[in-house]
Amino acid sequence: MLENQMELHFASISQNEAFARTVAAAFATQLNPTIEELTDIRTAVSEAVTNAIIHGYENDPGQTVILTGEIQGRSIVLSIRDTGRGIENVELARQPFYTSQPNMERSGMGFSVMEAFMDKVVVESSPGQGTVVTLFKQLSQEDDHA
Repeated sequence: MLENQMELHFASISQNEAFARTVAAAFATQLNPTIEELTDIRTAVSEAVTNAIIHGYENDPGQTVILTGEIQGRSIVLSIRDTGRGIENVELARQPFYTSQPNMERSGMGFSVMEAFMDKVVVESSPGQGTVVTLFKQLSQEDDHA
């Protein structure tokens, strides 16, 4: 059962990466997460937003990134959406060290980082239409970290 939701639209500029991860963490605080869980959420959202800005929109500040969040029980679901260039081969893009911007000294670890910090990461993308990265995290029970 959906208990809460939010949606945030922001300009595709690097300064908004910190803003988006802070909003996601603030949204998650209603579940009384551990510091580690908050850090995991912040890190994964940061990677997804950075990918949207750098790869999806190629640093075009005139574009908009959308962050949505839902809370269901002790689970949080966060989606980061862009309407940028999309990903030709999602499976290839999810491989460690793969990057579509080698000239920018990108590590190619974005999806690997997201997967390390979240329970599940779903990537939906269509070339020329954009990408949606959905992050799923089940938080510990509140009395587990009292």
